[in-house]
Amino acid sequence: MAQPLDPDMFTGCPPHAAPIRVGDKWTAKIIRCLEPGPQRFTALQAPLRGITPKVLTESLRAMERDGLLTRTAYDEIPPRVEYELTDLGRSLIEPMNAGCEWSRKHLAELLHARDTWYATTP
Repeated sequence: MAQPLDPDMFTGCPPHAAPIRVGDKWTAKIIRCLEPGPQRFTALQAPLRGITPKVLTESLRAMERDGLLTRTAYDEIPPRVEYELTDLGRSLIEPMNAGCEWSRKHLAELLHARDTWYATTP
């Protein structure tokens, strides 16, 4: 199993939605959380501040439905469930990296363009 996720892994990220959207608000962040390896539900909650258990469950189910991750339930007491990226899910990492790099280079320009647009649009 991968090392525990850093609860502060998204600290410093802009509060704006990524210019390249994968599914919904949480999908790209869940992919990042699963990038190092399989994770349990509670481990995913730490860095995903603000996500409710219901929304995390819905997001994980949708990602499983879309073939981006697998859910493995182990017959143990207490029960253990792990989520892991599939090859399809991992194929999104490179484009997400490109999107992150683009954001680092151009986010200020994008935000300035938005501000200008709102200031000049009735």
